[in-house]
This record gives sequence, structure tokens and C-alpha cells, in this order.
Amino acid sequence: MTQPEFFATPGYGDRQLAEMRYSQAVRVGDRIEISGQGGWDDDLNFPADLEEEIVRAFENVERTLATAGATWRDVIAVNSYHVPETPGFIGEVHNRVMVEQFRERMGDRAPIWTEIGVPALGAPKMRVEIRVTAIAGPSRV
Repeated sequence: MTQPEFFATPGYGDRQLAEMRYSQAVRVGDRIEISGQGGWDDDLNFPADLEEEIVRAFENVERTLATAGATWRDVIAVNSYHVPETPGFIGEVHNRVMVEQFRERMGDRAPIWTEIGVPALGAPKMRVEIRVTAIAGPSRV
């Protein structure tokens, strides 16, 4: 069995590893799992605009995948967690922007996706978190 390799995303991932003792990604052979990525900047600030937060979360997934040698085109599964805009429905903005980002970043690839509404996420002001699994070829890191 291949030994796991753990990765910290440069910037916020280094800080989270030092302060909270967790990695942003793990690679075992060709399989890469990442921890949930929010729409934060390197100082863990969140934009006021929900659309911008979702796009930034996708960018952070991309950064994290890159540290482990993968891209969005390698993603096979997505779990997304959303604080709903209104009770009982995750919301049109969440759904629209998620689908737009899937199309832009993955082209024809259509991974499996589970979208979950939650009352709160791991940081104040956080409204979306995205976790993915990818299968990539030989390590490019």
C-alpha cells in the first residue's frame, strides 16, 4: 500500500496546520482527498457577496488540489455544504454559481455531487464549504 502524503495549501493552509493541526489534502497513490475549502482569503476573511465567496471557495479547492498534484479536471466527487439563504431551500444563488463553476472548471466532466444545507459552518460569516475527491495520474508535485 502506498503511504499517505499530507499537504498544506500555501498561505492559509500553513496557518491551519500550525494552529489547528490539520492538513488541507492527503494523497494516497492516485487518490486525493481534500478538507473542506471555504471562500476565504489567506487571512480567513470572507467577502460580503455570496457569489464571490462561492467562486473563491472554488479557487481555494483549485489551490489545494494543485498542492497535491491535481486539478478540477481530476475531480470525481464533490460534497458542498451551504448555509441556506432562506429556511427550507439552499437558494438560487448557491445553485446557480455552483453549476456555473462546475461548467467553467471541469468542462465535460460531470462528477457526482452531494449538496447539503447546514445551519452553520466552521467560521463566522462562512456560507459555503466545498470538499472534493480526485483521481490524478502520477504525482506532479
